[in-house]
Order: sequence, then C-alpha cells, then structure tokens
Amino acid sequence: MSSLFGVRDYRHLFAAQVVALFGTGLATVALGLLAYELAAGRAAAVLGTALALKMVTYVVVAPVVAAHADRVPRRLLLVGLDLVRLGVVVLLPFVTEVWQVYALVVVLQSASAAFTPTFQAVLPDLLPDEGQYTRALSYSQLASTMETLLSPLLAALVVSVVSFHWLFVGTAVGFAMSAVMVVTSRIPDATPSRRDGAVERTVAGLRIFLATPRLRGLLGTDLAVAAVGSIVLVDTVTYVRQTLGGSSSDVALLLACNGIGVIIAAVLVPRVVDRAGDRGVMLTGCAVLTTAAIAAVGLSTATAGTWRWPAVAVIWMIVGAGTGLVLTPTGRVLRRSSADTDRAAVFAAQFSLSHACWLVGYPIAGWVATGAGYPLTWSILLCLTVVGTVVAARCWPRSDPSALPHVHTSDAGPGHLVGAESTSAGHWRHTHDFVIDAEHRHWPRSAA
Repeated sequence: MSSLFGVRDYRHLFAAQVVALFGTGLATVALGLLAYELAAGRAAAVLGTALALKMVTYVVVAPVVAAHADRVPRRLLLVGLDLVRLGVVVLLPFVTEVWQVYALVVVLQSASAAFTPTFQAVLPDLLPDEGQYTRALSYSQLASTMETLLSPLLAALVVSVVSFHWLFVGTAVGFAMSAVMVVTSRIPDATPSRRDGAVERTVAGLRIFLATPRLRGLLGTDLAVAAVGSIVLVDTVTYVRQTLGGSSSDVALLLACNGIGVIIAAVLVPRVVDRAGDRGVMLTGCAVLTTAAIAAVGLSTATAGTWRWPAVAVIWMIVGAGTGLVLTPTGRVLRRSSADTDRAAVFAAQFSLSHACWLVGYPIAGWVATGAGYPLTWSILLCLTVVGTVVAARCWPRSDPSALPHVHTSDAGPGHLVGAESTSAGHWRHTHDFVIDAEHRHWPRSAA
C-alpha cells in the first residue's frame, strides 16, 4: 500500500476521486429532496425521470467524448469537467420548475459521463506496474462503496441542522477540491488515435468490444451485475417498508450489508486474481450473483417469518460480494484488451455498455415489481443473471493468452511486420500481444 500511495500523482487523483464521489453522493440526496419540494406528490416520478435521463446520458455521451478526448490535454479536460459539474450544482438550488431540473441533470451527467472513463483510462498509464494497478482498482472500488454507505449518513447529519440546500454547497466544494487535486497532478496526455473520421472514432470502443472474445464475456458479467444489483438498488426500500414492515434505518442497514459484501470482495481480489486469473475471479462472481438471485426468488415467495430479516441481510451481502468480484478486475481486462491509442475508447465503451445493462434492469425491478410483485420480477432478473453468466462463460475462452499467432496481408504497415515470417505471397505470420486496433481488425480464428 505504501508504495502505491507513494506515487504522488496517483495520490492526488485518488483524492480527487474520493471528494468528487462524496460530492456526487450528497447531490443525489439533495436532488431527491429538491424533487419533493418542487413536485410533492409527483416527486417519485420526477426523480425516476431524472435518473432515467442520467442513464441515457451515460450510454450516449461517453463514446462521443472518448472519440475526441485525445485532442485535449487530459488534465485540462478533467479540470474543465469538474468545473462544469460545479457550475451545475451551484445553479440547482435556484431552479423553480421541474424541466429545469431535467436540463441541469443532463448537463451534470454529461460531464460525469465524460469524466469517469477519462479518469479510469488515466490510471493504467500512470501505474504501469500490474500489481500497483490492481491495488488501485481495488481502492477505487472501496472508495465507491464507502461513498454509497457514508454519503446518506453525512447528508442526514447536514439536513438535521440546516436546509437541504446546503447539500449542494457540499457538492460544489467536492467538485472544486477534485479540480484542485487534478490540476496539481502530472497526468500524461492520451496517445493520439490513429483512426480517421468522427464516426469511426466514436464507435471504435464498441467495435473492439464486439471483436474481442473476453470483452464480449465482460459484457455478460455487466448484465449479471446489473440484473441482481437492480433488486438491491430499486426494490430494497419497498420490500423493507411494505413487505417486512421495517423502517428507514432498516433500509440503510440492508444497503450497508450489500456494501460490506463489496468491500470484502474488493479487499480479497488483489490477493487471488494473479492465481485465479481475471476470468476465474469474475465468473466466480457471476456464480455468486446467480446463487444470491436464486435465494432472493425463494425469499420473495415467503409470506411470514422472523427468519426473513437475517436471510435478506445475508443475501444482500452475498450480492455485494459477487458484485465486487466482478467489478474490481474489470479495469485489468480493459487494459489488457486495448492499445494505448484506443484505451479511452474502450473504457468509455465499457462505461456506456454497463450502464445500458442497468437501463434494462432498473425498469424491470421498478415497474414489474409494482404491477406483478417480487416473485415474478426477481425471477425475470434471475433469468437475466443466468443469461449474462452463460454469455460470459461461453464468449470468454478458458485459454486466453495475451500473445497470439496471426497472419497479416499486405495491408499491415511495414514497420509492424519487422521479424514476421513470410508464409506465402503477400502473407506474413508472427506472434505478439494481440488487441483489436487499426492494424488488427479481426480476432484470429484459431483463438476465438
């Protein structure tokens, strides 16, 4: 740990992530209270629409920004995005109409959709050592989980003393501090993309995902996480309050159990991932999520019994553990599967595609549960979890070496073919760490 935080630039970026996360957490609570103030009885619909806009913005904006991110110094881009978020938060307390909330949410989340994958793509360049990078991923996951656990508590303490509008001040301070931490760090600029045309640059990350077997498998794990995670994030409140007859503090307790599971997994991953491999750890996480979803379906059919409280606490913790096992190594897989010139595009594609999975899970967990109850809803989400797990296991080969033999025709650059073996007229064969890029458009058939 000491050697990692001894890297000054990483230390500053990690601090920027932490304060920005807590700022975002406070903004989420404040946005809900603002929706209630503006819409009263329609507050749930307003907040639901705002969150849907957030997810759609994440899916659409991230790839577009990544297509042009290499044209701007990354430090300048990150600082500018923090300042945009700060400006939006400063304006939120002064809105008087619901449509204004929606407009500012789109701007705020557009900045976040650009900031997060850009920040994630910086880390592998800043920490070339695989061990340090793995620990950095674990710390990022821990920071996200701790924000989820502590931000509501911090917000509750603030609103117990002053108006909830002061939460926006805390959010603004968080983004301002994040900008200061970023501007005081030495962030390497992105390697310029060799892809031509705005459309090709925009869809580059998606094409790399679809052409790379392990990344298609990664998309399956994203679906599994979103399906089970939607049960926890969407249905916990109503299940606790209406079915179990619990209180708001009971809701917080169950969400804390989920967070504890994530923390345990995030701590364990750096210790086991080198032995079990990214595929082994992440598929284990999918199996854990599937088991938890099966248990949740069984729990949803129970009509009474004091045993349900400890049961749901354990299930929610298992969901957290499975989530942590899947999410923590994700950055390693993305780093391994992308060239320096395409790294921002691949991280943005993962950000966009994973949120698209949540955009599927959220409505099912919310709308179907409201109309048809938990047994059917959680059974549907269980099926999606199984589909995601099967896709991950089938698409991601068991034998997945980085270096692959492959054949080039004359379309490859001469410099790339130095040392290659000529096999026939116009064909050359060689072996190296293989990723989809401008000179490797398709995965070798023998390795797919």
